[in-house]
Amino acid sequence: MLRWRVGLKAAFAATLWATLMHGAVATGAEPTTDPQADPAPCVAAVTANDDDKIIAVCGALIDGEKTAKADRVKALIARARVYERKDMIDRAIDDYGTVLRLDPTQADIYNARGELWRKKGDRPRALRDFGAAIKLNPDHPAARSNYKSLAQELERLGALLAVNNKPSFNCAGARRAVERAICANPELANLDREINAVNTRVVSDATRDNPRTGRAMQREQDDFLARRNAAFGQSDYDLQKVMRARLDHLLAIGRN
Repeated sequence: MLRWRVGLKAAFAATLWATLMHGAVATGAEPTTDPQADPAPCVAAVTANDDDKIIAVCGALIDGEKTAKADRVKALIARARVYERKDMIDRAIDDYGTVLRLDPTQADIYNARGELWRKKGDRPRALRDFGAAIKLNPDHPAARSNYKSLAQELERLGALLAVNNKPSFNCAGARRAVERAICANPELANLDREINAVNTRVVSDATRDNPRTGRAMQREQDDFLARRNAAFGQSDYDLQKVMRARLDHLLAIGRN
């Protein structure tokens, strides 16, 4: 009987050991889940508005292999905003670009990057980003305002390009030697167009206050043109200098 009990205990112990060993082997064979990177230091830096620390600790989070996608996106946005504040535009654009590759549904980021493209002078890219933001969120107020103002700016630039290096009159009908000289010189042509535009504005403003003053100012412009036409060709006559002086005079009147 005693021998039977000893044998039973031995068998039970052997079975228990085998079970534990099997469990240990099975557990070892299962893939372990690595802990993800901790975003807390980056969050703390953002909360503290510590720009240098944001670049350091959020940068480490961005570069970490175990960083969750959502945490990487938030860290990229935080760092991009620091780069904006530091006027490091290209780096901010790069970070916003990475955000949009990870999550292309963020209308705010398209608008933010569009503002940076505009600041760099790249209007076509800026317009595309504003348009993308509006497509994602048609009621996005900043993107709608930015898109409208930029479209108007591009329209004005197009109008300016259409008349660039062209005077206020039609060169095809130029008869006077001074007019032909202006048409042949882009700088003089632009000066002539500016003089005419500023004079038109100044006369219009003066006429609203006092029609007689407006008429007097237009006669002054007519007298300038008559003197210019008569004096051109004389050995001591500097057409460009005279035109610049006239433009400066009109601008001074406009400012007053």
